[in-house]
Amino acid sequence: MSLLVVGLSHRSAPVSVLERAALAREAQAKLLQDTLAAEPATEAAVLATCNRIELYADVDKFHAGVAELSTLLAQHSGVGLEELTPYLYVHYEDRAVHHLFSVACGLDSMVVGEGQILGQIKDALALGQELHTAGRLLNDLFQQALRVGKRAHSETGIDRAGQSLVTFGLERLADGVPLGDWAGGKRALVIGAGSMSSLAAATLARAGVAHVAVANRTLARAERLAEILTEPGARSAAGFTASAVEMAAVPQELALADVVVSCTGAMGVVLTAEAIRAALASRPDAAGAGRTDAACALDAACGDAARTGVRLALLDLAMPRDIDAAVHRLEDARLVDIESLAEASADAPMAADVDRVRAIVSDEVAAFGAAQRAAHITPTVVALRTMAADVVASEIARLDGRLPDLDDKQRAEITQTVRRVVDKLLHAPTVRVKELASTPGGAGYADALRELFDLDPQAVAAVSRADSQAGTHNTAREPA
Repeated sequence: MSLLVVGLSHRSAPVSVLERAALAREAQAKLLQDTLAAEPATEAAVLATCNRIELYADVDKFHAGVAELSTLLAQHSGVGLEELTPYLYVHYEDRAVHHLFSVACGLDSMVVGEGQILGQIKDALALGQELHTAGRLLNDLFQQALRVGKRAHSETGIDRAGQSLVTFGLERLADGVPLGDWAGGKRALVIGAGSMSSLAAATLARAGVAHVAVANRTLARAERLAEILTEPGARSAAGFTASAVEMAAVPQELALADVVVSCTGAMGVVLTAEAIRAALASRPDAAGAGRTDAACALDAACGDAARTGVRLALLDLAMPRDIDAAVHRLEDARLVDIESLAEASADAPMAADVDRVRAIVSDEVAAFGAAQRAAHITPTVVALRTMAADVVASEIARLDGRLPDLDDKQRAEITQTVRRVVDKLLHAPTVRVKELASTPGGAGYADALRELFDLDPQAVAAVSRADSQAGTHNTAREPA
């Protein structure tokens, strides 16, 4: 295994750098294609989320691979290599596996234990499969990462160590007030209809908001999300309603909203400070036009600092940011964005279950490494058995020429006996070599086997190619 990952995340880089380095899906696809075209890489996958960009590759040279992957990240992110390099981290072989498994479990997230990363890992694998840049190693790795993440969430209380980024952000807006009390009766505007925006809309609906307006560039997706929010069994508050609006209607919705959540794929600011200032100014009074009586009554009854002077609460979950950072300076608006979430989560308490998850990760890394090392020798074992079968067939054919009077029963008995002898002779060494190959440093046993039995390297390579193609095809069909 020669797995290499080069990347940057909220742990290594400031949000300002992550924001500039963000990659749209088209840029991710081009990065993968260029990585595969580079000499050191034979497979590639990219994990790009709101707080990390990581490029995974199977490389044949470590130093050349690090240099090439770093250069490609800089080229496609638009951040100069000299500026980007101090924020990059590198993991190789087992450490790279350990890193991805930790990420999948939420141990490396802004909010420890959040589960959204599993969907993002699944998307990264799907893109690699779609573009045929993920081969046997990366298919195995990402599928196993998904299983490890699900295991961590099902076998431990890691979910209690933190919440999803959406819930955490809304709780920051509520500033100590129970989320249900804070959200009750409010009117919300959700910009975007992707997975994170959908989660935000559903969370707000369950928390008790009176209405959610969904704005999206594709109106049909906004309409579908609004339908889902109001379907029976959606667990929304009593009397909850939802609507879909065009992006052009966002200024009007801003003037009515108490809460705004934005998470789009736009590469520029969606809501400027001036637009938000104008929306606030268009309200006839401090309570805001269009707000429900319940929301106004709740604000009047609550004397906590979280509500004082705040007429519009905004949560920006996008990277690059959707909402102008200058909104922080508006007196009657409160903005929570990725940067402030990162600062807040740094002080969040760690749950005891984190240690259990770390133990799971360590066990799974060891198991993955053993499986990969064992798989490495399989083509050699297959080539050895194929050679043995060819020898048996050749000798049986020679025997037929020397003893043509043998009947079918005698010939079958001799053939079966010779095959049993060969199988018994090969059984112990092939089983033992697989066991030895699964241990650290066991990769050399395949070379020893090829030397001892004078196996044709081309025959071994042919088995490897066929195995890789079959594995990639089967893994792509496997549900994640």
